[in-house]
Amino acid sequence: MKYEENCELLEKTQLKDDIFRFKIKTEKIAKESKPGNFLEIKVCQNGEPFLRRPISIFSIDGENVEFIFQVKGKGTELLSTAKVGEKINILGPLGNGTFSVNNYNVVAIIGGGIGVYPLYEAAKQLKGKAKINTYLGYRNKDYVTVEKEFKEVSDKVIVTTDDGSYGEKGFAIDFLKNDEKPDIIMACGPLPMLRAVKQFAQENNIKCQVSLEERMGCGLGACLGCAVKTATSSKENPEYWHVCKGGPVFDASSVEF
Repeated sequence: MKYEENCELLEKTQLKDDIFRFKIKTEKIAKESKPGNFLEIKVCQNGEPFLRRPISIFSIDGENVEFIFQVKGKGTELLSTAKVGEKINILGPLGNGTFSVNNYNVVAIIGGGIGVYPLYEAAKQLKGKAKINTYLGYRNKDYVTVEKEFKEVSDKVIVTTDDGSYGEKGFAIDFLKNDEKPDIIMACGPLPMLRAVKQFAQENNIKCQVSLEERMGCGLGACLGCAVKTATSSKENPEYWHVCKGGPVFDASSVEF
């Protein structure tokens, strides 16, 4: 069930120059939210921008929900100016595809850039149910965030940077490949990373779930802006799912990206 609520901004933290962490009070949305769900946030000012902004849920805590976003355009820039105590119009929770938090022996969590944020709630809910190995990849040390939070819920956390300015030098996928084999991989991040994760999972017969970061203008499947081709469809008769409705979390083998 989804709700539209004017949610009070309880806490606002600027993690980096252009990255913000918001905690909102929303009992109904928090109660219905699952790992991998997202929110559609209204940031309209003087009629623009018209469409809401989709932002993944970072954490669910009682009647509160947290989300983290990077300023990338007019909409997120407007959102970043919100003040504690103000009300933010939010539609959610959205998405039908969510991360599986059943019992596993070993779970691999792998995220790249801002794609690390949708993975945290899954790791949090899996804590105590499985061994969690987390691999977080960033461009350089200036982009590293939420390392502490993942360390609190993971058995092991490896942080990588492309240039080696923080943690291990290289790509997160390389460290996943050389570690113990997990029962399931949960991933979110840039498409090149997700493609590499998918290939590794298929070659090693590992279950893999990916959260796809598409532009979801409405969040309801009406605008058709977030279509992704199904893996079983043909070139002659392509079939598509909408990321906002069928996902944003998919079994990696079920979609082409």
